Amino acid sequence: MRLLNEIECKRAMEKGEFELSEFAAGSGSGAVILTQSWCPQWKAMKNYLPELEKRHNNLKILYIEYDQLLFFEEFMTFKENILQNREIPFVLYYKDGKCSSTSNYLSLEGFLQRLG
Repeated sequence: MRLLNEIECKRAMEKGEFELSEFAAGSGSGAVILTQSWCPQWKAMKNYLPELEKRHNNLKILYIEYDQLLFFEEFMTFKENILQNREIPFVLYYKDGKCSSTSNYLSLEGFLQRLG
């Protein structure tokens, strides 16, 4: 798992989507998780995701706990209004370089199904 940096978050806000090298065409599958640090569902996911990443070599998981950002309000507005999701955690699933689906909290089994 890798924490998204400020530049990546601000670029997504400018472009209206995440364009990350980890999800370039042909680089496998992955997910971007937008959440807040206090969220109990995020804490549950945070427990199973590292092991999942170890078992699947080409799986990449990136996340941001955006309540920790200096531009929290601006990022939350982007997530809620541009990405149109008001719940946390919000997960964007990537396959073949494109966002293939989205969800909010899912169990390990549901997460694997979304990844395909």
